[in-house]
Amino acid sequence: MTSKERVAAVFAGEIPDRVPRWCGASPEFWEKAKKETNLKDEDLRVRMGDDFRRVSSEYKGTAVELVPGATWCSPFGIQREGIGYGQPMTHPMKDVATIAEVEAWQWPDSDMVDISTLRTQANVWNGQYSVLGGEWSPFWHDVIDLVGHENLYYLMFDHPEMTKLIFEKVTDYYFETTRMAFDEAADLIDIFFIGNDFGGQTGPLMGIEMFNEFMIPSLKRFINLGHDYNLPVMLHCCGGYRELIPSLIDAGIDGLHALQPDARGMDPGSLKQDFGDKIVLNGSIDSHNILINGQSPEWVRDQTKAVLDVMKPGGKYIGGASHDTILEETPVENVLAMMDAIEEFGEY
Repeated sequence: MTSKERVAAVFAGEIPDRVPRWCGASPEFWEKAKKETNLKDEDLRVRMGDDFRRVSSEYKGTAVELVPGATWCSPFGIQREGIGYGQPMTHPMKDVATIAEVEAWQWPDSDMVDISTLRTQANVWNGQYSVLGGEWSPFWHDVIDLVGHENLYYLMFDHPEMTKLIFEKVTDYYFETTRMAFDEAADLIDIFFIGNDFGGQTGPLMGIEMFNEFMIPSLKRFINLGHDYNLPVMLHCCGGYRELIPSLIDAGIDGLHALQPDARGMDPGSLKQDFGDKIVLNGSIDSHNILINGQSPEWVRDQTKAVLDVMKPGGKYIGGASHDTILEETPVENVLAMMDAIEEFGEY
């Protein structure tokens, strides 16, 4: 089977030749891995055995002058500081109090996104890999950045209709930019991959009722959009969110990634038992306790096998780390040991 065929079989509920492999990595880890292996980008991805590739549009909105200390500005005007995308420096909508103010806000235009290179990006792989596409669509995080995290919970209770409109406006942007991308290249894309972190280490960041009222409407729009283009939709979600999984399944999500086994309720065995026949499970190999703190590559190999023994039976499983961006402090030899072990023990 090609990688594309292998992953398609998993999402179709069929048994592939072996468990597909997923290797999401931070830019810092990837640069370190290239130096240690003396391999270039695509050669390293082949060495890892990664069955997936990604295509991305490019934001080409009006240039924003960064304030002192800022390293990046989001399409929603959020200036951020720190490592990677950093943390918001301000919450520009924290004092918005009416629906009229939300309507009048200067929301980003989907025309600011350039989708013209998507086909060129995807054609490089000649249909061999499972291609991830569409906008990341972190609507939950963008609303947090706009109004402030704690303040958002108050707004949900005190001004629910206004808060729903803010979510709708943010979702509109990602919906339209993704629709443009799919109109351009859906025939070359295999999975609509989105990301929002609804869980913390000790459980969901909100109750089920609040989740269903405020999060599910946006998620359903993305799910329906992907399905309209015959694409399965996979959600990246960090933390413990076991209580929310039934709602995600009911909404139509096809796959869940990255499944942190050290978060409450995310034990691989129980996830497989309760949800393994209903949805594709992707991850569960502990990025922290196995990959970063792994005693040796041999030990990582054994721990990876133990996860596969639980998750592999019956299919609907993709093997990989419990975080989408393997961090720079992770030993390269441990990641190679994990990827090799998925190949070694993943055959059906």
